[in-house]
Amino acid sequence: MDSSKGLRADILIIGAGQAGLAAANALRMAGLSFLMVDAGQVIGDSWRNRYDTLTLFTPRRISSLPGIPLIGDPDGYATKDEFSDYLERYAASNSYPIIRSTKVVRLEKVDGLFLAHLEGGGRLISQAVIVATGAFSTPRTPEISYSMPSDIQQMHVANFRNAGSITNGPVLVVGDGASGRDAAIGLAASHRALLARGRKRKLLPENILGRSIWWWFERLGLLRASAHGLIGRRMRKADPFPTRSNDDASLVRSGVSLKSRLVALEGRRARFEDGTSEYIGSIIWATGYDEDFRWIDIEGAVGSRHEAIHREGISPVAGLYYVGRPWQRNRASGLIAGVADDAAFVVDHLCRLRAGRT
Repeated sequence: MDSSKGLRADILIIGAGQAGLAAANALRMAGLSFLMVDAGQVIGDSWRNRYDTLTLFTPRRISSLPGIPLIGDPDGYATKDEFSDYLERYAASNSYPIIRSTKVVRLEKVDGLFLAHLEGGGRLISQAVIVATGAFSTPRTPEISYSMPSDIQQMHVANFRNAGSITNGPVLVVGDGASGRDAAIGLAASHRALLARGRKRKLLPENILGRSIWWWFERLGLLRASAHGLIGRRMRKADPFPTRSNDDASLVRSGVSLKSRLVALEGRRARFEDGTSEYIGSIIWATGYDEDFRWIDIEGAVGSRHEAIHREGISPVAGLYYVGRPWQRNRASGLIAGVADDAAFVVDHLCRLRAGRT
């Protein structure tokens, strides 16, 4: 294959959200040239296009990128539109070279060069690639969704915006993570909202002894808990998150009906693990996301479940890196609070690779 045709870049960053921008900052600090490519029309669209009531998971104090603070109450949570605009300003203020509205549909490596094939045609050629496409790219829905009657409205929470997008009648939200709880509360004012829960959740208070739970996480070193250490493994298993006023009691006060795990759908009747059933008119699946890196067509880069193979963001494929993967290095990795450190880590490895020191 001819690898000489296409726009060339020294280093290519795929994705210009917070992880990609953190990678751009680290590369610039290291004096390396790069090009960014993003599928969105406007920087921050990956946040801007999510449900209306979404706020950041972490407070503003630990939710900014290097050099430009996120203005506002440091212990408050920025809205998704506020953070979207912040990312757009960050990219513009730093004048990063970004090709927008361009999706990479295939990545291969030929004769030591990476070839990024673009949707609609064209290629980008680079010596190294940092994949910063985020953790929420492929919505996951259970098999039970495929057998639902066509007259029942269903959507993944990734496509949910507000109560106005849901048909009249009882609506069932399946999945009680943060987004499922937010969606259920947002629906309760206008719909009979039900929330089907799964495994028992570990919900943490938002404040302890007058301090934000995130202050305690920082002080106790929990955000830097290694993905492979004892504490990190326990945290991954429990997956605790602060309530932010969406604990069970708050849900009930808002009018949400709490249900046990959904086990079957029989026409318009949903049946739950405790033997109860409910008539429903629509369903929102808040059932998480899958990794799907099949577009990386490089031997040894992707596992049997289409997951990225890496160790702390470093691929076994020389010159291929990741930033923004959950638990990439520690608890902070999947949060805005950790992307800058992870980006600096992989860029340091890239520099040492080029200097022949790895």
